[in-house]
Amino acid sequence: MGDTSRLCSVWLGSETGILKGVSLSRKQAFNFCNTSHLSRDQEVRALCWGDPAESELLVGSVDGTVKTFSTEKGAFTETRRYGEPAEGCFTGLAVLSGSALVTCVECGTLRVWREDSSEAVTELDAGKNVCRMRQSPVHRHKVATGGKENGLKIWDLERPEKPLFTAKNLRDDWLDLRRPQWVRDMAFIPDSEKVVTCTGYHQVHVFDPSSPQRRPVLEVEYGEHPLTALSLPAAGNAVVVGNTHGQIAVLDLRKGLVRGCLKGLVGGVRGLQCHPSQPVVASCGLDRFLRIHGLEDRKLQHKVYLKSRLNCVLLASRDLEDGGGAAGQGGPPEVKEEGDDDELWDTMEQVEERPKRNPEEEEELQKKKSKKRKKEQD
Repeated sequence: MGDTSRLCSVWLGSETGILKGVSLSRKQAFNFCNTSHLSRDQEVRALCWGDPAESELLVGSVDGTVKTFSTEKGAFTETRRYGEPAEGCFTGLAVLSGSALVTCVECGTLRVWREDSSEAVTELDAGKNVCRMRQSPVHRHKVATGGKENGLKIWDLERPEKPLFTAKNLRDDWLDLRRPQWVRDMAFIPDSEKVVTCTGYHQVHVFDPSSPQRRPVLEVEYGEHPLTALSLPAAGNAVVVGNTHGQIAVLDLRKGLVRGCLKGLVGGVRGLQCHPSQPVVASCGLDRFLRIHGLEDRKLQHKVYLKSRLNCVLLASRDLEDGGGAAGQGGPPEVKEEGDDDELWDTMEQVEERPKRNPEEEEELQKKKSKKRKKEQD
């Protein structure tokens, strides 16, 4: 399936352990796994590119393994264990220069692994209940972590002794009660040192490590439900956030106002990513759909049903509509998905519905049943 995998412009990880690729130009979806050996232990929780050329995809599973998928060969080429299931699921994967891999798990253990070594060369404790780890797109050796009662921390992996920045909790509320922390996702704002986070208490915060203030320099609330994911558009000055009720909004980072909402979702959002150059955002979650929305007109451009609940989404940096070769000739109108549960449906016995009787036949049948009951009573 090497030819088809090169056409995929969107990649997704599912709860069933299937890596899914979607070609928007051909309007087709493909599964890349052995469906006869699927289990919940193979559930995909993290995706990242393995190289700048995007020829390799790293897939983090619940069982602590990271699989390397070749987009050129259309197959998995390597599987390595980078943790134990008891440590929790992967909350982030990142790649450093020199073929080093950064992993972070829910218990807070953050490790740096070399390709030629089975032992971690760097290990640090980011605190308990980590929900997300993100890498800076400019300074690749910097990562951010955060979680439940575990505030934002920024780390320099070249000097991992202590964090570069540790956020301070919000001030007490008007009743002098402590306000809880729950960082669900974060991103580094381009052309600055600022970091934006979203929380399980429907807040969006902007932190500025270059300033002496360790509390948020901007605080915005959106909706009434926990925010689960965020992503930054290529244009900047805005952030796209999604929550547990399928609501997605674009927030202005300068004034803290809602620019607009993206409609169509009916399940909790688990993955969001804005395209690095195009004004579009991809979203996925519990309703099993991949959706592509335009950020300028906020209209739904693509909607693909993928049969499994989805955890994460990853976009290729090239044009989403550029399938290359025959893909540009246009595909079938429906989305085709290979090797999911079609074989199961094909083997099931077909049940035919009985044709409905007309009113006269139904009345005659009722009379016969009534006479039969009277005879039995006599």
